[in-house]
Amino acid sequence: MWLKIPQFFVALIIVGALMLGGCSTQQVVSNSSPTSAVTEASNNSTGETSANTTNTANTATTEVASVSESTNESIPGMKDLPRLEGKATVIMTVKGSPITIEVDGSNAPITAGNFVDLVQRGVYDGLVFHRVVRQPQPFVVQGGDPQSKDPKVPASRLGTGSFSDPKTGKIRYVPLEIKAKGSQEPIYSKTLKTAGVDKPPVLQHKLGAVAMARSQMPDSASSQFYFALADLGFLDGDYAVFGYVTNGMDVVNKIQQGDRIDSAKVTQGAENLKNTGQ
Repeated sequence: MWLKIPQFFVALIIVGALMLGGCSTQQVVSNSSPTSAVTEASNNSTGETSANTTNTANTATTEVASVSESTNESIPGMKDLPRLEGKATVIMTVKGSPITIEVDGSNAPITAGNFVDLVQRGVYDGLVFHRVVRQPQPFVVQGGDPQSKDPKVPASRLGTGSFSDPKTGKIRYVPLEIKAKGSQEPIYSKTLKTAGVDKPPVLQHKLGAVAMARSQMPDSASSQFYFALADLGFLDGDYAVFGYVTNGMDVVNKIQQGDRIDSAKVTQGAENLKNTGQ
């Protein structure tokens, strides 16, 4: 009988079971991720929970900006964000076992730059994977909430945190960044659907994809990320993939909710990271 249930409803169940992300109350109560992408299938939006149901409305007045345009402050503050010009390799160790991630700054320079910068700062060391969804089908493993470094923080709060720059005391948010196939530059602050783009993204939600979690607000991603445990095509165009697991997917598949990241290190391509002063 289960096999007769349309795939849409299976996805809907997953969406209800997961809320990915860590957005401060400044933007939304919690960050979303591949979760509500399915909701978008029915509500023309995306979000951790039902967050993205308002995505279109929230971004209606936001102009699509390219990387070159961003330097002219089309998106305030974006010119100061870390940027990865090319690729980098990150090795994340969980319970003593390595996971190799190829981070793609060629197709997602801001998103990839943010991740690599946080790795270099040691932000991910000791953080918990606070959400793991494998039922009713493999979905995602999510972590990256800075609050999770403190074992005294209640589990109920995990998924609501963001990275605050110790120098400025301000939360660093990165814009939604998705590059469509055939495009020269990524689209910013809009899902591909909202931007009226009918081509698939260059970086897709294949098994092993690494992407940013966020709330219904397109520019609310900060430090939380997730690993795709299967091909999740229904998330394409709604969430920013910035790399892939190239080795150690067996380690990812063994991660349990509550497991911690031992360490994360940039082993190649650190010289490609620019604007690290933020």
